[in-house]
Amino acid sequence: MLTGLVLALIAGALVSLQNIFNAKVNEHTGSWSTTTLVLGMGFAASLVMGLIMEGKNMFTLQHMQPWYWLSGMIGVGVVICLVQATRILGATYAISIVLTAQLGFALLWDSLGWLGLAKVPFSFNQLIGVLIIVGGILVFKLGGAREPQAQDGHSGTEHKKHAVELK
Repeated sequence: MLTGLVLALIAGALVSLQNIFNAKVNEHTGSWSTTTLVLGMGFAASLVMGLIMEGKNMFTLQHMQPWYWLSGMIGVGVVICLVQATRILGATYAISIVLTAQLGFALLWDSLGWLGLAKVPFSFNQLIGVLIIVGGILVFKLGGAREPQAQDGHSGTEHKKHAVELK
């Protein structure tokens, strides 16, 4: 179990880090270029690592449902949506919403036993947990986020006011 916890923490850190990198790439290219670059490099890296770790066995795909192949196309939607959400909302707010949505939908799919998952009984404690996280996001976003300070200690608004006064 400890290994699973550590791997989940690493995955969370990597998703946040990748999202920031993707947003920075998107500042210099378009969304589709960013997605192509990200998924193309991911394909190359996973192909090389898979061949190193598993060799020819990597291509043995037994008992796999054909619709599982769609997961790669889902990745396109993930990257496009994350890049745009980060551009519009900022990294912390976008990732907090994404993680909450992941948790909520995982709860739904587990509870209904969809997509080949073992059905897990739904409990109101699980729902309350998700709602507490949603409440935390609302507190984070609505709870008095401060404007970044410039190097001289004045806010961006004060600089704009000063610039208008000079005109």
